[in-house]
Amino acid sequence: MRVVVVDPSRTVLKAISRLLTKDGHEVSTFIDGPEALAHIKSNVGVSALITSAELTTMSGIELCWETRLLSGHDRAIYIILMSSNSDQRHLINALDGGADEFIGKPPVEEELYARLRSAERLIRLQRELIRLAMIDPLTGLFNRRAFFERGEPGDRAGERVQPAGRDPVRHGPFSSGSTTTYGHDVGDLVLRDVSGVAASDHMTVGRLGGEEFAILLEDSNLDAGLELAEELRAKMAELSFDTERGKLT
Repeated sequence: MRVVVVDPSRTVLKAISRLLTKDGHEVSTFIDGPEALAHIKSNVGVSALITSAELTTMSGIELCWETRLLSGHDRAIYIILMSSNSDQRHLINALDGGADEFIGKPPVEEELYARLRSAERLIRLQRELIRLAMIDPLTGLFNRRAFFERGEPGDRAGERVQPAGRDPVRHGPFSSGSTTTYGHDVGDLVLRDVSGVAASDHMTVGRLGGEEFAILLEDSNLDAGLELAEELRAKMAELSFDTERGKLT
């Protein structure tokens, strides 16, 4: 798991980093809250934040809150606040400020490992829920809601959850069709194969519903879009399907 650790003491950072690395985690350390936050924003693979409550530029609770705003319906981040202050009000403020866990400082080795094992279980569950909410189950493409979210200006959510392991990009919709004459099973087969042709490492492809698909291209123009559409049309024209009623082309 990729973990960010923030503490004003380089000695504490070194000790926690050594513990986490020994447990198989990838660790990035920071003494400054805003710098850590910028790293979390630009590195969507970060799964957990461990921060001291006592920071200088911004408080640990502020960092928890700002990091929590980065997570949501399309990104899972587990947040642990650590402090030598075990006052109940401090614990309540930490949890209200966006932290998932509160641990003592310095953290006990076995407790820290157990907290992160719990974090990994929860993050796996959250990511699966995110995937189910954003991916069309038949084709493995983005569903309608997720597709249109990626069309919003400045959206970077496509870097977080990717259908069928592909990297999304953006611009210009097209649609395609199939037939239900041969039954729903054959119709599903057609939709899956058409989706396989349309899917690419250089495009965001979504199933808008039924037999309607759309593509977003990044840094493209109308001519490039038309050229792509013709390429896809030609590839799809080559598809054929063996059915009980004979070959479907």
